[in-house]
Amino acid sequence: MSKVVVVQPGGGFDRVVMEERATPAPQAGQITVRLHASSLNYHDYAVVSGMWGPTEPRIPMADGAGEVLAVGAGVSEFAVGDRVVSTFFPTWLAGTPEVVGFATVPGDGVDGYARQEVTAAATAFTHAPVGYTHAQAATLTTAGLTAWRALFADGPLQPGETVLVQGTGGVSVFALQFAKLAGATVIATSSSDEKLERMKALGADHLINYRTDPQWGETALRLTGGRGVDHIIEVGGPATLEQSMQAVRVAGHIAVIGILGGVATTFQFVPALVRQIRLQGVLVGSRAQQIEMIRGINASGLKPVVDRAFALDDLVAAFRYQESNRHFGKICLEF
Repeated sequence: MSKVVVVQPGGGFDRVVMEERATPAPQAGQITVRLHASSLNYHDYAVVSGMWGPTEPRIPMADGAGEVLAVGAGVSEFAVGDRVVSTFFPTWLAGTPEVVGFATVPGDGVDGYARQEVTAAATAFTHAPVGYTHAQAATLTTAGLTAWRALFADGPLQPGETVLVQGTGGVSVFALQFAKLAGATVIATSSSDEKLERMKALGADHLINYRTDPQWGETALRLTGGRGVDHIIEVGGPATLEQSMQAVRVAGHIAVIGILGGVATTFQFVPALVRQIRLQGVLVGSRAQQIEMIRGINASGLKPVVDRAFALDDLVAAFRYQESNRHFGKICLEF
């Protein structure tokens, strides 16, 4: 029997319970993993808090990292003892996106990784980076891969280009780290001067406090000599898209990732049309892209920024901490 966290139908922090469940032995093509870590994302928060609550009892959390306990028949990619990390879309292995929404995503449409053990298809995991702790590996499934895909699959980012990242959450910090490894200039925005200084320590070249500079799109344009930003990591959604469209260069790329500023907007078509802006919706990435990212991490030695770790039993406290917006980088669960 292993410990699991279950969110009751409808969600809500008062509807999170602990249970014990048996872990089935792996069948052909499956592996059993002893999970040791997860990490928090806005999507997980939406499920657990009840914003997008489940319609049936659900084990939350899309990110999971741990050690292989057993392998089923026909599995050659993994062996007992291998350190692994989950994939966001277990059925999207490679190529162009082939799923709509979250019906196949662990922690939402299917059970996730807020548990001690899981048996799943071997393709639901990849090898973890060499030398990573389980908590570090767990940051990659959602946040790391979203940033990687936005810059290197959808970009594609070239050395010497400019990247603008919004805020200091997991995706934006990863995007800063990846962009600097690729030789890009990075503009970081935040409402906190303290957090901006931490972004500077990670390599950010230019800092903008959007609270004191609400027209930061014009500032970013000026910082690029009037040319505009090549790639923007857009996590605010409706609240920030107008400024992003002001900042981006002609025919530039805006990776539309988040909805932190809400879901409704009056979209201005003319600037997008006359400046030929490319708005690319990003919903994490494929297993093949995750393998590419981990290959890049192994070659570079990049390590994620982990703000704080909580125990599995303290999952609600971890989300309360996420609500406070005091964190910088990733909040993790370790168990």
